[in-house]
Amino acid sequence: MTAAGKSIYYFSFYLAIMSISLLIAPNTLLTMFAMPATDEVWIRVVGLLAGLLAVYYFISAKHNYIHFFKATVFTRIAVIVFFTLFVLLKYAHPMLIVFGAIDLLGAIWTFTALKKG
Repeated sequence: MTAAGKSIYYFSFYLAIMSISLLIAPNTLLTMFAMPATDEVWIRVVGLLAGLLAVYYFISAKHNYIHFFKATVFTRIAVIVFFTLFVLLKYAHPMLIVFGAIDLLGAIWTFTALKKG
């Protein structure tokens, strides 16, 4: 597995853990990050989507889909941009930026690995 593939592979596990947490016990995760608890279904929908993304990341890493790796760099950078915007517009709790920062770090890791070859 290439270095870029490894970055995507390990990120798939982060997504899977987030997915399981949000599907099974979303309020545990939310309160751990000082975010308000919710009984609405949207948080579980986010968990499902994270799990589906985890599958894409895992399979792409296993098959070394370089074009997917490149696309994730841009989309994971977009996450921090939009999460920050949501916080600035007071649509979301500031702790959301932490999750965006994790995506940004993953994007930087993948970008760096892609540049090295």
